[in-house]
Amino acid sequence: MAFFADPEVLPDELIPFSGRLSPRFYEIRKKVAAFCLDVRAVSSRADYDNLKSKAREQGLWNFFLPEVSGLTVLEYSPMAEMLGAVPLANGAMNCSAPDTGNMEVLAKFGNEEQKAQWLEPLLNQEIRSCFAMTEPGVASSDATNISSTIERDGDEYVVNGHKWYISGAVRNSCKIAIFLGKTPNEAFKRHQQQSMILVPVHLEGEAMYPGVEILRSMAVFGHEGDHAEMIFDNVRVPAGNMILGEGRGFEIAQGRLGPGRIHHCMRSIGQAEMALSAMIYRIQNRTAFGTKLDSKDSIRQIIAESRLEVTKCRQLCYLAAVIADERGFKAARKYIAMIKVAAPRMALQVVDEAIQVHGAHGVSQDSKLPGMYTGLRTLRVADGPDIVHMNTIVKEEMKQEINPLAKELSGHNPYIKKYNKAVLPHGYYDDWAPEEKTSKL
Repeated sequence: MAFFADPEVLPDELIPFSGRLSPRFYEIRKKVAAFCLDVRAVSSRADYDNLKSKAREQGLWNFFLPEVSGLTVLEYSPMAEMLGAVPLANGAMNCSAPDTGNMEVLAKFGNEEQKAQWLEPLLNQEIRSCFAMTEPGVASSDATNISSTIERDGDEYVVNGHKWYISGAVRNSCKIAIFLGKTPNEAFKRHQQQSMILVPVHLEGEAMYPGVEILRSMAVFGHEGDHAEMIFDNVRVPAGNMILGEGRGFEIAQGRLGPGRIHHCMRSIGQAEMALSAMIYRIQNRTAFGTKLDSKDSIRQIIAESRLEVTKCRQLCYLAAVIADERGFKAARKYIAMIKVAAPRMALQVVDEAIQVHGAHGVSQDSKLPGMYTGLRTLRVADGPDIVHMNTIVKEEMKQEINPLAKELSGHNPYIKKYNKAVLPHGYYDDWAPEEKTSKL
């Protein structure tokens, strides 16, 4: 990766965007590259804690916030790639999900009391947080299906719901959840029924907030982590815990997910780069059937194909970032959906090829490739499965005007109309004018 090889040299992929890069970008890029290399040398908890202090001193703490980094979405994207290549750097800079998204929500939409009580401790990494959205009983990729409820009762809201795969909730340090649920109101439209509210989770010691229960730690590919299945049973929280107001959940979600999805995709590209580097290292140091693996045509093709796919995805991510900078995240939604499908899919394929090249070693505990594979496969479900983002792409595509040359290019069979043997209830297929068609998407 060029950032680590020589931070003074602008990577080729960024040259088309050089006019958009500020002097601060070049300054910060060197700092982040050096910091990531320092993180790779960590061998103890004390070393890690020292790096946190170093991040604060260098202005890299809470670096994901635009107010801290001073960078555009495009400028932050290559930094996210480095953080993907060296995952431990995220925690050392307080840039770990789901806290990053939650802090962005509180910074953008929280009131002063919410910021003082919850945002400040999160910014100082004194506590951790979780985002409680996904439910086991409904298809949660369609957020209008969410069945959890948030109902007003005097000066309080009563929260009820069953959630699972709530990342980070198992940890005792997780003190607060941003909970997505319905606030039933017939006056609101379908996409204005959802709200977000702050719900405390862990109290001091082993105690839980009244009504909040962790049923179990959820496994990913058979390995349990910090993802929780949770019950919220008549949980009462102050009315002041409502974020932005009732029915504003979708509005908040778009503000939370847009930047985060670009960052996640760039991190996955960083992982793909590391897997590609591991492949090259392996084939240069392994012999089979009398010659080094790097002389085998089939393996050389894998390397070439991987480089093609990594580079294409990176440029697509940069395009999404530029559109977000220029026109906002709503205008960039098609491109964000594209990278949300393309980047994790590409990275997963590159890691899979790397495992193949490494053989048995590639699935062993001595390699980091298995953990990388499971993480990337999970990412293709997190924030919605691929098909949801595919549908977004299609919807945006169908809004475009049809090219006037499309009908000519498509062509028609004149004999259908002449012989009148293929009449359908809606008429002949070649009688439709493009402006008469309507999408059912």
